[in-house]
Amino acid sequence: MKILVCITHVPDTTSKIQFTADNTKFDSTGVQYIIGPYDDYALARAVELRDEASGKLTVLNVGEADSDPTLRKALAIGADDAIRVNSAPKDSYFVAQQIAHYAKEGEYDLILMGRESIDFNGGMVHGMVGELLGMPSFSPVMKLDVDGSTVKMAREIEGGKEMLEASLPLIAGCQEPIAEWKIPNMRGIMSARTKPLNVVEPISQETQAEASKYELPPAKGAVKLVDKDNVAELVKLLKNEAKVL
Repeated sequence: MKILVCITHVPDTTSKIQFTADNTKFDSTGVQYIIGPYDDYALARAVELRDEASGKLTVLNVGEADSDPTLRKALAIGADDAIRVNSAPKDSYFVAQQIAHYAKEGEYDLILMGRESIDFNGGMVHGMVGELLGMPSFSPVMKLDVDGSTVKMAREIEGGKEMLEASLPLIAGCQEPIAEWKIPNMRGIMSARTKPLNVVEPISQETQAEASKYELPPAKGAVKLVDKDNVAELVKLLKNEAKVL
């Protein structure tokens, strides 16, 4: 079985986010980058499936040279080889076009990725790739098992989960608890240095959307403490200030 896992190169969740150029560009100064957390779940499950089926696992990222350490970490976790499409991820459609172009050439049985990236939280790429390749796409998938050419999945829905069955090939946008995150061990880190990391040029594709300006969320206000016996004051604050009643 040939598995492709698409990963994002995103700021660590603990990073302090700032913008420059009149809030039109992200300031990456001092920011630590990681594999997208949802992509980490997809990668962890892919490693398990690859081992079960004695298959091959490739990771792909649409990004520039600064994404290479992130790809090397994915190789250390267990991927067999890596592909970097040499372009900034301009928008969801652009990224989907690059993934679909490479995936079509690779003829993969299973394409996994996170349900969404944690920088823009679009949650659209898996669906777009499915449409471009003419393959079924499912998200958010929280359980995935493969038996021959049959895939059994559990997908989160409002108020519960949905049990699904489909045939390979397919695409899944993953989330917890599909697998436990895997931490690279020393053997994996050493072997990642010699595993192939191929850089390919992007196909020509115009972007469909462009961010004109970024804004930080409003600063949190001061905490107000209410005496536990003063229910009337609590209700008043929730209604007039918090506006949740």
